[in-house]
Amino acid sequence: MEFDTYEASMRKLYASMEGSYATQMCFLDEALDRVLAEDIVSDHNSPAYPTSAMDGYAIKYIDQQLGRIQISGTNPAGSYDDTEMIGGEAIKTFTGSLMPKGSDTLIPIENVEVEGNEIVIKEEVPKGFSVRPVGENYQEGDILIPKGTKLGFAEIGVLASLNISQIPVFQRPTVSILATGSEILDVGEKATNPAQIRSSNQFTLHALAKKAHATSLRLPLQKDDKESIRSAMLNALERSDIVVTTGGVSVGDYDFVKDILGDLDAKYITQGVILKPGQHIKIVQVGKKFIFALPGFPYSSTVTFILYVIPLIRYMQGLDPKLPLKRARLNQTYKKRSHKTEIATGNLSYNQGAYQIDFTGKKIGSSAILTNMLGNTALIMIPQESGDIEAGQEVDFIDLEVLFA
Repeated sequence: MEFDTYEASMRKLYASMEGSYATQMCFLDEALDRVLAEDIVSDHNSPAYPTSAMDGYAIKYIDQQLGRIQISGTNPAGSYDDTEMIGGEAIKTFTGSLMPKGSDTLIPIENVEVEGNEIVIKEEVPKGFSVRPVGENYQEGDILIPKGTKLGFAEIGVLASLNISQIPVFQRPTVSILATGSEILDVGEKATNPAQIRSSNQFTLHALAKKAHATSLRLPLQKDDKESIRSAMLNALERSDIVVTTGGVSVGDYDFVKDILGDLDAKYITQGVILKPGQHIKIVQVGKKFIFALPGFPYSSTVTFILYVIPLIRYMQGLDPKLPLKRARLNQTYKKRSHKTEIATGNLSYNQGAYQIDFTGKKIGSSAILTNMLGNTALIMIPQESGDIEAGQEVDFIDLEVLFA
């Protein structure tokens, strides 16, 4: 079995994603952080008529030369009168009111004095002052919110102004998390021998899936029994768009997950990657659904979930699946430990306009050290062909804040 390079495995995954999404209608008050599935195009001008931008008097601009103008009426917001103004009159008009027909300027209250039934012009204003023109906000036919936009407060406000109560959005995928291994114990489960270890994978990956706005199902732990694991995987596949397993993918006698994958009517995307950690990862596609068989060590499963599962979750929601990479300068030398692409953790800081990374407190050891992910951590990507990287040189790192924004 030939392993893929990291770059090749990602190309295969991106290619397999195409078309693996669905859309649904969503009520506006539930649309925050959902991703729009089609362009929102305005069907009218806003405002549709010239509108007052402040409190004052609607006049004809030229009438300011008179010095005094007779007040002929009041124009509250929400009222409508299609009577056309004649010259030499002023109508008291309020913020948000339609400008009276025939007026072209609004003179603010503070620019006039009221004497009896007249206003006296203290300070003139230019033509069109404080009049919102037709289409100032947007015009009929404008694309106001493009497809693929993650909806925030401003987008929701604009949708409400368009009288749109439901919108098409990309469905959030359902992800099932299935941890396997006879040695693992669930949280709260009592240990019966010192060989047992507490499982963290299903909680870590469940949290990552939810952070990426997927619907996540944390399934019961499965012991190393082939038929039980097979049944759990098939049930999860029926309920989910993505099934993620941890453990059982290496070459041990009790590593059954890889055997079960081989029995499925599935297309392999990758059977292993020249990657540290996570070389034994396996990804298959069953129709439009995906199974990611990740390693059992906590750091390995966390890293491979971020590298492979998160991009698919993002794509299914209409977001860019590419991992957001930035450059940072190393403050300490990084010692390459293999001839693979390596994903390492470092402490990320931002000083003097640049990102910097050091390794203070980060432990070197097996792929089980999940505590290396604590703090303001950067996931550093060291290319397969790279050797040691000296202090002062730059490296790529995954911007986790952008990834989960």
